[in-house]
Amino acid sequence: MTIREMSEKLSLEIACEGDDLEREVTKVYCCDLLSIVMGRAPADSAWVTVMGNINAVAVAVLCDVSCIVVAEHMECDAQMLQKAETQGVTVLKSQQPIYETAAAIGQLL
Repeated sequence: MTIREMSEKLSLEIACEGDDLEREVTKVYCCDLLSIVMGRAPADSAWVTVMGNINAVAVAVLCDVSCIVVAEHMECDAQMLQKAETQGVTVLKSQQPIYETAAAIGQLL
């Protein structure tokens, strides 16, 4: 499934389009502790978190995730969105809690 398909089916807001909305999403990963994410997030996954800051973008690039999904109706700060744009990282937003967001993505996959 592509990022675009996932965002449309789950009504996720696109906060930053990134380089490729047609990139495949093959897994879902949930974690808010960046040091854990760096070592365990699978490439091409949708990373669901509440971290809406610039550090999340750096970790997303390092792990080569397909996109960041900021859950719980959390805000993304301006620095995050600017860095995501320059790095080509797609950032989506969900109104739902982390678990519900990840479970919905998992059902689609």
